[in-house]
Amino acid sequence: MNMLAPPRTKLAIEVILDLVCPWCFLGTKRLLRTLRRRPGVLFELHWRPFLLNPDMPRTGIARGDYLVRKFGSADRADRLHGTVAALGRAEGIEFRFDRIAQAPSSVNAHRMVALASRYGAARELVEALFAAHFCEGEDIGDTRCLLRIADEAGLPLASVRALLAGDDGADQVHAENLHAHRMGVNGVPCFILAQRHAIAGAQETEVFERLIDVALNEMSDL
Repeated sequence: MNMLAPPRTKLAIEVILDLVCPWCFLGTKRLLRTLRRRPGVLFELHWRPFLLNPDMPRTGIARGDYLVRKFGSADRADRLHGTVAALGRAEGIEFRFDRIAQAPSSVNAHRMVALASRYGAARELVEALFAAHFCEGEDIGDTRCLLRIADEAGLPLASVRALLAGDDGADQVHAENLHAHRMGVNGVPCFILAQRHAIAGAQETEVFERLIDVALNEMSDL
């Protein structure tokens, strides 16, 4: 090992997402799979909140009512979900939209991800929240559900309880959502590499590979 070699710069990857978005689950899964295929790449993930339903009550609403409001009919929602589910199976995701009874607010889940970032556990928490909601049909707006997921992710429960008992970080979630819109992000997932290269949608791993290479090449030229 060359002790005089400068430390390698980490590739910063911002993931703008909503935790109630199935395409974000799929896109994040593909990104992480791409990164596992590139063990030589040093990277740092930054999770940025986006609110698809910024006016959703903190207690959420019945899933059936939400689908009619969002898609016009349950039948149309079922067709769209069928497409997502088929793509998910190829990534090892077993979407179970039929298990979801409540359309939750994602504000508290986003607040918890911000807390997890301080402990280096944000990625694990994001994956656990996605799986709980889309595979198990759990209400990730419910405090008891969030506490259980936080405990399983190894977060200090006293800190999580204190967070969820108040509103710390809620304004920040809304501010970051507004900032994303002002940057031109109108849909998620959106991925920004090295603060320069942005791409939206649940991209195939080959697309992520090319974008990573472009970002790394630029970084090496600096």
